[in-house]
Amino acid sequence: MSIFQDSKARDPKRYLWILGLIAPSCAVLPSQLVAHTGLPIFWWIGPVLVLVLIPLLDLSIGDDGSNPRDEDYQSLSDDRYYRWCTYLFLPLQFTGLFVAGYLWASPELSVSDKLGLAVTLGFMSGIGINAAHELGHRVEHLERWMAKVALAQPCYGHFFVEHNRGHHVRVATPEDPASARFGESLWEFLPRSMVGGFRSALDLERERLSRKRRRWFSRHNQLLQAWSMSAALWGTLILIFGLEVIPFLVLQAALGAGLLETVNYIEHYGLLRPRHANGNYARCSPRDSWNSDRLVTNVFLFHLQRHSDHHANPGRRYQTLRSSQQAPQLPAGYATMILLAVVPPLWRAVMDHRVLAHYDGDLSLVNTKPEPKHRFVGPLRLRRISTKDKS
Repeated sequence: MSIFQDSKARDPKRYLWILGLIAPSCAVLPSQLVAHTGLPIFWWIGPVLVLVLIPLLDLSIGDDGSNPRDEDYQSLSDDRYYRWCTYLFLPLQFTGLFVAGYLWASPELSVSDKLGLAVTLGFMSGIGINAAHELGHRVEHLERWMAKVALAQPCYGHFFVEHNRGHHVRVATPEDPASARFGESLWEFLPRSMVGGFRSALDLERERLSRKRRRWFSRHNQLLQAWSMSAALWGTLILIFGLEVIPFLVLQAALGAGLLETVNYIEHYGLLRPRHANGNYARCSPRDSWNSDRLVTNVFLFHLQRHSDHHANPGRRYQTLRSSQQAPQLPAGYATMILLAVVPPLWRAVMDHRVLAHYDGDLSLVNTKPEPKHRFVGPLRLRRISTKDKS
């Protein structure tokens, strides 16, 4: 068997992974597509790709269906081709950012065109966080630094700290801000996850530095490292293109962070890890994350949809992740589920009965929203009861 045939046997998607680089390229493409077609819709190519084309391709092409064999695990992990598919994401990402900054500063674009460009960059920024997610889980020093660099564009460097040391420890529990609760809408979840994740990152890094007897303001602070990269990147863009680029930077960063958190919402909605008699949560299993195996989204997001195996085995590289039959299954790919999530009644109509079916209808096993606390409920009830008794 030739090397080419052997690599295809180990991974039938091997040469599809390069398609994951289409996303960061979308920031460079709009101006050329508009110039050659005269169609301003191409300034909006980011949301068109993510919210229209990918869901349609997922629907038409269907499930992936291929899992790596156990005997191929090590050779796939060691194959550096897969690493370069993520490494190349970064130069394309930053090339697109600078091109977009130049276009935004140009007086030739209308307000609508600029808005489309910023939204496109926001979607690409969110997908860039996914590349950072893959790199940030690796033990290699270079890849972990590359993860921080990828997070500089959306100014979301705290994700590097909170995701690895917070989310993966507390996932599918009420203590995890990034695990959505049953009945919680996306619009309730977003501020809770964003604020909670930021606070968690501060606490985790403060604790780590204290344990190592390091000062907060030092080069060892991973949050300051990541934030300084964002400051350097944004400062360079402002210096080159002027203050008018600031609204563009803020808008694309907000959209990128929002896209990431929307995916977080989808990945663990309503799921709860069981507890042992001593009060400790059980080890994370494939049952504690929603799984999807749509082929097109798998390729574009480097197997992020195989989230169940990722949480059960966080050290696995993306090319080795498997689709688990033990995991609860989403009815569609992530791109389609994002469309459902933004409309809470539609989301609940599709997802709530699936959560309950996963736990055989036992609501006590579900990660539910805490009961609202009403002030003075006790005294009011007592007053009513005493009045009734007197009568």
